[in-house]
Amino acid sequence: MAKKILVINGHPNPSALNAGLAQAYVEGARNTGAEVREIVISALDFDPNLRYGYQKRMELEPDLQRAWETILWAEHLVWVHPVWWGGLPAVMKGFIDRLFLPGMAFSYRENSLFWEKLLKGRSARIITTLDQPGWIYRLLFGRPSVNQLRKSTLEFCGIRPVRLTYVGVVKKATAEQRSKWVAKVRRLGEKWK
Repeated sequence: MAKKILVINGHPNPSALNAGLAQAYVEGARNTGAEVREIVISALDFDPNLRYGYQKRMELEPDLQRAWETILWAEHLVWVHPVWWGGLPAVMKGFIDRLFLPGMAFSYRENSLFWEKLLKGRSARIITTLDQPGWIYRLLFGRPSVNQLRKSTLEFCGIRPVRLTYVGVVKKATAEQRSKWVAKVRRLGEKWK
């Protein structure tokens, strides 16, 4: 049976390296028979601001409703994004804020500090581009975007394992290096990891 894979591009610029990496993963996975769907967050029409926090529910715009249905459909989520100021691009953070909500992605237990993880049974891969070596991002800065997406969002909601691929140093990369990164990500898609 074909694996159901969702590739989510969190870069606001549709012509950035992240788009090429996302497309490479899609191609690799499709070459092996996987059923692949894509979400380009910057192409969606939605308010990224969770205006009322969890006090009042905002209705999901049609694009967000379709995105959520696709997330529920998927067995494996691939997140492709740059690291900006140690974190996620604002539009990607807004996408997560608006969708990964109580009652949808997790639910609080009554009179408890613990919660139910409503997205169990899925795995994920984070492919993140950096303007520094991954080891520097990890050792000197503590990899805040990875902690936020992997631990505080995906694993919090039950998605595991969550694997990680660093791509960089992007700002100094030659065309040859970029081609190697694209080929590497295509191979990841072929392995469904």
